[in-house]
Amino acid sequence: MSRVAALFTGGTISMVVDPVAGGNVPSLDGQAILERTPGLPDIAEVVPIDLGRTPASHFEFPRLFDIAARIRSAQADPGVDGVVVIQGTDTIEETAFLWDLVLDGPEPVVVTGAMRSASSPEYDGPQNLRDAVRCAASSDLRGGGVVVVLGGGIFAADAVTKTHSSAMDAFQALDTGPLGRVDDAGVRVARARAPRRHVATTAAGAVLLLRAHVAMDGRLLDAAAGLRPDGIVVEATGAGNTDPRLLEAASRAIETGIVVALASRCPSGSVGPDYAFPGGGATWRRAGAILAGHLSGPKARVALAAGLGAGLERSALATLLADPPGWGPILGGAPQPPPAPRPPGA
Repeated sequence: MSRVAALFTGGTISMVVDPVAGGNVPSLDGQAILERTPGLPDIAEVVPIDLGRTPASHFEFPRLFDIAARIRSAQADPGVDGVVVIQGTDTIEETAFLWDLVLDGPEPVVVTGAMRSASSPEYDGPQNLRDAVRCAASSDLRGGGVVVVLGGGIFAADAVTKTHSSAMDAFQALDTGPLGRVDDAGVRVARARAPRRHVATTAAGAVLLLRAHVAMDGRLLDAAAGLRPDGIVVEATGAGNTDPRLLEAASRAIETGIVVALASRCPSGSVGPDYAFPGGGATWRRAGAILAGHLSGPKARVALAAGLGAGLERSALATLLADPPGWGPILGGAPQPPPAPRPPGA
């Protein structure tokens, strides 16, 4: 039987309603979550590793690198076939992507959580955990980097997005579609993982993220540059376009040595140099900004922070943020199949 290391870090999957606090609070440790998850022994031997009960919105980079080290240690154990990380869903698309960047072991790494707390009759934590363990034990995902598994979908870490604050099918890969599906019948991988980005680092630079909007001048970016971060990511409108005053402020920041990257605020699609009017993507690139391909603003920030933490120069940073050769989105986005039906009470 396969053996899977399960790293419990907290999140909604660990929460119950506290009437005094007035809402869900972290309460369950890893063993308590396992006890609420019947059927795991039929899938794999699960080795629980408790790493606390941290809401996903509280994570900081040093903690994420500590978890990466624990994942790496579990992967190095010859008796472990795969690793599951259980965490809050709020930042899964960023944390999973960071681990995808810095880890290079072939053993599957699956990140999961829950959209409903253990107090809810719709508590989805047990099914998501069973699905994640099934994926971590699957040889079909070996060598595929870090994936996110929720709601029956298997998503590449560099493509997954949380598209809704509370829906059970919140996690989607809008550009590429899922890698496959998983349910109690097994793992079904529909396509291989696209080429991945990688950077060797245990530290992150200080990177700020700004979102462009209508009638936005350069004052906010000037103020951000005054904090002297290592980098700034701008989520531009459309394919990479902004008010020219925002570009002027970015140019001033670049002249002081701050690395500026450009992403799109759209939920899918990429930035590019198609528009050459003042503030268009082409003018951002000419000013020295790095274009972040299909990476969302939060993911571009993670990649830039990791690259700066590794001491990469501008050309290497540009390569890291760009879509890897052979990385191909589905034209016009990817329709997401509905989750497989669950039996009553599952």
